[in-house]
Amino acid sequence: MNLKKTFAALAAAATFSGAVAAEELSVAATPVPHAEILEFVKPQLAEQGVELDVKVFTDYIQPNIQVAQKRMDANFFQHKPYLESFNEGRGTNLVPVTGVHVEPFGAYSTRIDSLDELEDGAVVAIPNDPTNGGRALLLLQKHGLIKLEDPSKITSTASDIVENPKNLEFKELEAATLPRILNQVDLALINTNYALEAGLNPTEDALVIEGSDSPYVNILVARPDNKDSEAMQKLADALTSEEVRKFILENYEGAVVPAF
Repeated sequence: MNLKKTFAALAAAATFSGAVAAEELSVAATPVPHAEILEFVKPQLAEQGVELDVKVFTDYIQPNIQVAQKRMDANFFQHKPYLESFNEGRGTNLVPVTGVHVEPFGAYSTRIDSLDELEDGAVVAIPNDPTNGGRALLLLQKHGLIKLEDPSKITSTASDIVENPKNLEFKELEAATLPRILNQVDLALINTNYALEAGLNPTEDALVIEGSDSPYVNILVARPDNKDSEAMQKLADALTSEEVRKFILENYEGAVVPAF
């Protein structure tokens, strides 16, 4: 019997049995702040045996499609009203895992310094997806610029406006394009993640902004078949940790607010 070979085989077996393969978890996210937060928790998850693979998207459609078609495990970019609207419109069955933060929605302009300065017939750009478009209109209603047929309907569109004393002209455009056309309109209602990407500071540059009591909490989203997996729960715990709370407060200075 070759003892040298035997000891070598036993050592190799021991090494193999002691190794723990990391489980990969792929997450689709928009760049700011979602991907940044995910990158922040990546080392913490690696220590727990989860290899986080973050894929960055710049639209609100593909992240959900990728997860629904099982090309990715989860996404982190949207609030619950948008998810519910997407599921209803696309026939998907994506589910929330945990709430993480709020991005207060704001109104921006390069032409005026106050909503009072909006002239008759001013052009206002809002997102063209149902929930964010409705969210924009609700914010304008809150500040007395318009009145909606149903004052609480979160999926209201420009056609639901029943009072428009300044005869505002509404342009419904893809949310990601709004910062780029800001100088072409009188006012634009922009999601905070896109505002941040464009170098806007919501707490300083927005003429009006939602309060921290906003119901639009951004959520980690998965499928029914994987939402309770060990890796997904580790990610959910990491995203709602005290470390992430501090990261959000220190890095976004009120433009992003922890929801836990």
